[in-house]
Amino acid sequence: MAGVPPIPGLISHTNKVKSLYKRALRTLECWYDRREVYRYHAVLMRKQFDDNSSIKDMRIAKELIVKGEKELFDKAHWHPRKFPDSPGGVAYAREVLPPDWVLDYWHPIEKAQYPDYFARREQRKIEFMQAWQKKYGKTTAPHH
Repeated sequence: MAGVPPIPGLISHTNKVKSLYKRALRTLECWYDRREVYRYHAVLMRKQFDDNSSIKDMRIAKELIVKGEKELFDKAHWHPRKFPDSPGGVAYAREVLPPDWVLDYWHPIEKAQYPDYFARREQRKIEFMQAWQKKYGKTTAPHH
C-alpha cells in the first residue's frame, strides 16, 4: 500500500505513540528542573515505551494508549512551560508584519536611504502592473 495518501483526520497508531511520548517528555521537563533528574525519569519512561513496543494485538495497544493518555493527564504539571513563540507563549503573534503598501507612504528622505531597494521595488511594481494588464486587460474609470 505504498503511495496511498493517508485519510485526513485519521491518525495512525505509530503517530499516536510518538505524540504521547513527546508530550510525556515535555511534561517531565516541567516537573524536573535539574537535567540529570529529568534524564533519569525520561530513561525510565522510555523503558516503559520500549517494553510495550513488541505488542502486536491492536486492542491491547489501543488500551495502552488510552492508559498512557490518562496517566499523562493525571500527572500534568499545574503550570506547563510554553515556548515563547508557540500559542499561549508570551511572544505568540507579537511581531506585526506591515503590509507592502506601507512602503509607498515613506517620505522621500527615508526612501533615499535605500536607493537600490526602492529602485528595484518600483521596477517590480511596473512589471506586476504590466502582467496584470496582460492577463486581465486595462481597467477603465467607472462612469457615474
